[in-house]
Amino acid sequence: METVEFNGWQNNVRLSNGEVELIVTKDVGPRVIRLGFVGKKNLFAEIEGQQGTSGEDEWMIRGGHRLWIAPEEEPKSYELDNAPIEIEEIDGGLRTLQEPGPIASVRKTMEISLAADRNEVTVLHGLTNEGEKEIELAVWALSVMAVNGQAIIPLPAKIPHTERLTHNQEWSIWGYTDFSDPRWTLGSRYVFFRQDTTRGPNKLGIAHREGWVGYQLDDFLFVKRFERVEGAEYPDAGMNFETFSNEEFLEVETLGPLTTLQPGETASHTERWSLYRDVPACETEEHVDKNILPLI
Repeated sequence: METVEFNGWQNNVRLSNGEVELIVTKDVGPRVIRLGFVGKKNLFAEIEGQQGTSGEDEWMIRGGHRLWIAPEEEPKSYELDNAPIEIEEIDGGLRTLQEPGPIASVRKTMEISLAADRNEVTVLHGLTNEGEKEIELAVWALSVMAVNGQAIIPLPAKIPHTERLTHNQEWSIWGYTDFSDPRWTLGSRYVFFRQDTTRGPNKLGIAHREGWVGYQLDDFLFVKRFERVEGAEYPDAGMNFETFSNEEFLEVETLGPLTTLQPGETASHTERWSLYRDVPACETEEHVDKNILPLI
């Protein structure tokens, strides 16, 4: 761990195992503002005009990885996070602590650890009700990925019609979801969703049971692993994975179950991130089977 400057923010903590690094800023957030191989590009987005600043009177996406409150609504989800936060050292990493805001009265924490012997990051997200009333929410972990990559989303294995007559997948679509958009490829085994700097908002939600989603940028691969609690209720008609993209970024989002928190209670949700390099470009499902599945 060391304190570094990054994109105009002066107070940031860098974690590295010598091969990969992540940077978390103290000046706003909580935000992981960089993730990548040492000396190589940031796999997280860096939104132009929103770097190195703080104290704004409106919410700023900035890029990076953030922690939100679901279901999405204003102003609760968009409560400001433009002020300094605390960062403390824990075994193998750090913990971020944001003071609860006046709207939701929820404290956001992230416990972030980096493995010493492999390129894997574990992020434990926590939302604590610091108010005087109960609140229903779900932990929402959003990674804002850099432009010109693609999300690779595995689908369940096919089941013959003669073996199962009922559905085994649930998707949610929004009023602006458009599957005629060329960014989508809806395959037999995977969904591909490409970021395009000329195209606006599009979104998909999935009740995801495959346990991982990838984002490939050039020959770098970011894999996010997460679990679904069967039988639990999730936001947006049962979604525990969502992806959104516009001209500036593509988001890889996971959600925890909907939970009613009494004052003082905490809801938690864990993601595991893995980074790989020199992964050949995946343009087809066969490419994913050959180049990515052995890594998973």
